[in-house]
Amino acid sequence: MKKGIMICGHGSRSKSAEKEFGLLATGLKNKFPKTPVEHGFLEYSAPNIHMGLDSLLAQGVEHIVAVPGMLFAATHAKNDIPSVLLTYQKKHPGLKISYGRELALHSEMITAFQSRILECLGLDHIHDGDLYDTMLVVVGRGTSDTYANAEAAKLTRIVTENLGFGWSETVYSGVTFPSVGQGLEIASRLGYKKVVVAPYFLFSGKLIDRIYNYVDRVNETLPDVTFYKAHYLADQDHVINTFVERIYEAENGNLTEDLDLMLSFQKRLKLGQVDIHHHHAEYQPIIDPEDEENLLSHDHDHDHDHDHGHSHGVYKHIAHPNGPRTMIDQGVCCCFMSQFPEHVIEEERLIIKTRTAS
Repeated sequence: MKKGIMICGHGSRSKSAEKEFGLLATGLKNKFPKTPVEHGFLEYSAPNIHMGLDSLLAQGVEHIVAVPGMLFAATHAKNDIPSVLLTYQKKHPGLKISYGRELALHSEMITAFQSRILECLGLDHIHDGDLYDTMLVVVGRGTSDTYANAEAAKLTRIVTENLGFGWSETVYSGVTFPSVGQGLEIASRLGYKKVVVAPYFLFSGKLIDRIYNYVDRVNETLPDVTFYKAHYLADQDHVINTFVERIYEAENGNLTEDLDLMLSFQKRLKLGQVDIHHHHAEYQPIIDPEDEENLLSHDHDHDHDHDHGHSHGVYKHIAHPNGPRTMIDQGVCCCFMSQFPEHVIEEERLIIKTRTAS
């Protein structure tokens, strides 16, 4: 049975992120020189997942091993991608699709993250106590999935102990709390003169730019504090190695029931517990290339062939005082809001008041 590998990404309006995902796929092709390897995205970018699957099918592949190109198992990895794969498999009798798990906190991923942190500090090794005077701020993507957010906090603790930081905090770039701006404002009050801000992201994009811009703006108000901006993960060998292991796990059926995302999806689907966001998984034309995933609202709709909407819904803590919408009234730490028209800011303030009142 001829095997093929499919790397499934979310997609981004950032062309640099799209290109970097392609480099990741190239790295995996080098690891599997005799196996067809394709990649595709749920939305925003091309090729979409269907295109990648079609390409593998056209190459005579009978067993597709698919893995999510995502750090944590939130909605996209747990619902959207399995939905696409299951639908595709039903349309092609005889085709076998095995689905692997997210990258998660594999030891190689932790090593990759720590190497970025040491790199930004200009260090290749450390001794116990070297970083006791330094604070670490880990920036997670932020999702509506509580457990995925908790994994980012777990990562922070692991790295804090491994490297020996004096203090650490976890903040999120969107959806949940605390927001990057609010988190940095709080961190600045703790008295540390050296602060490392490390985004736990695979690739670049507008969110990375905004995170780094936040750091620069806070630094302008705190000239006596040195901020270090760690690079995102990208296609390091450690990251590639983790993908390789996830591929082997899926191919050999070595996933335990609690880690089998496809099995979990099918069970929840039967119970009516699944909310599909990207069932279409089709490339959408980019209307505004400057707008990454809007931090002000995480809902977005597309026209497609299916009879359900495409919306992430309203996060239940959207009006949290330290959460995603607080950037409107947070002062200098969130002053990037000044780039938005006044009517947009006023609309967001009204939304906050409405949600808080209800």
